[in-house]
Amino acid sequence: MTRPRRFDLIAFDWDGTLFDSTALIARCIQQACRDLGVAVPTLEQASYVIGLGLHDALQHAVPGLPAERYPELGRRYRQHYMASQHDISLFTGTLEMLHALRERQHFLTVATGKNRSGLDEALAHTELRGLFDGSRTADETFSKPHPRMLEELMREFGVAPERTLMIGDTTHDLQMAVNAGTSSVGVSFGAHDHASFAPLNPLFVAHSTAELAQWLLHNA
Repeated sequence: MTRPRRFDLIAFDWDGTLFDSTALIARCIQQACRDLGVAVPTLEQASYVIGLGLHDALQHAVPGLPAERYPELGRRYRQHYMASQHDISLFTGTLEMLHALRERQHFLTVATGKNRSGLDEALAHTELRGLFDGSRTADETFSKPHPRMLEELMREFGVAPERTLMIGDTTHDLQMAVNAGTSSVGVSFGAHDHASFAPLNPLFVAHSTAELAQWLLHNA
């Protein structure tokens, strides 16, 4: 007998959850700061802002920069990221996990701090095309941890918060789930130390994609 689904809608963060891009993003933030001759954040500081929209991320990583300089910092970041983005890849086992979830007829979506053009380009250069039913990016709505991304996805697919699961590698992802009234699962192989997840009460913290897949197939 097939076990009933617990969650109809599963929303995945992108960077650091499905895509092994955390280190690259942090290095690109650092290099953009060097280009502008401003204080360079540590790798830990640069990694912490991953998951936020780019403008919010840069404001947190480089506080105190004159407002008129953030657009230039963002352009420099994008230049460095675009030059290296094809050097990164999906975490091993991600495709198999997503195909297994689709066979169980979950709605699969992406809720990411990337912008729309960046997500579309990433999807076009991977084997993920057609695997996701919907997505929201930070330039289309509010940045995490505001709940709007999840609220819009739930409304689009007609799914209630108690039937929705958010999966991410940062406290921004898990706080968004709290704010939207949904459940969450954290992964420890991305940007944030998983010790910081506890106050946000994720159902589970996975330490590998294989562990995440096993949990989802038995509990989602």
